[in-house]
Amino acid sequence: MPLRLPDRLPAIDLLKQENIFVMDDSRAHMQDIRPLKIVILNLMPLKITTETDLIRLLSNTPLQLEISFMKLRSHTPKNTPIEHMMMFYRDFSQMCNEKFDGMIITGAPVETLDYEDVTYWDEMTEIFTWARTHVTSTLYICWAAQAGLYYHYGIPKYPLDKKMFGIFPQIPLEPQLPIFRGFDDVFQMPHSRHTELHREDILANPNLSLIAESPDCGVSIVMARAGREFFITGHLEYAPNTLDKEYKRDKDIRDDVEMPKNYYIGDDPSKGPLVTWRAHANLLYSNWINYYVYQETPYDINKIE
Repeated sequence: MPLRLPDRLPAIDLLKQENIFVMDDSRAHMQDIRPLKIVILNLMPLKITTETDLIRLLSNTPLQLEISFMKLRSHTPKNTPIEHMMMFYRDFSQMCNEKFDGMIITGAPVETLDYEDVTYWDEMTEIFTWARTHVTSTLYICWAAQAGLYYHYGIPKYPLDKKMFGIFPQIPLEPQLPIFRGFDDVFQMPHSRHTELHREDILANPNLSLIAESPDCGVSIVMARAGREFFITGHLEYAPNTLDKEYKRDKDIRDDVEMPKNYYIGDDPSKGPLVTWRAHANLLYSNWINYYVYQETPYDINKIE
């Protein structure tokens, strides 16, 4: 089944060029189906790029999904046209009385700051609390994963000596979980971050399950509340050229930028990226939607609690 997206969202045309079936609201309302309601709190600077990356993965499911976009009232994006934000996004204060089957909270370029120093931290904690009673299952990505673990469970983050940048192998520690159904023994995940979590902190908390980690980049996926919360420290949603753009952007600014590891063919940027994570990215999002959202959410969405 297709995704239900707001009319004229730029991702619609971009994904149709990739032969992905999407549907705008006008056509979707003609179908008598109870779609799953998914809300995305998009904190990334390039909002249209992130919208497209996530919608691409969410489209790989036979279920009809209705996608909404949330923004913060306490933060004004600098890299996305205000017209786009006004047309496609709503403030949390406008959505807080609604309930959703699933939620995705993205990363944000604030990871080197203490959480309490982030200008919109108070609103983020309000949303973290709200999600527990208004959403069936929530995916926290990168900075949001660290922030959610800190707020809900007191897990600290630690600065890295150098940026964790590239594609790294991950090992499912509980391969029997539905989130890993169909996975291989090892899967690849892009990472781009300056801080990390420590496995001993996760293991010391009985409310958390470390379900995937990497010998190269450490903690990668943590689960809580029987799958109502997933914390993913990397970026399975990244498009093939995302790390390339980031690498070239940073090289134009600084002289100490290292090439992303395990990314370019033959470690040669001129040959382009070798994509090794896309299949498992699609599988993880499909498994999340199927087993932790669709199979768990009540038909009457107002009964989520």
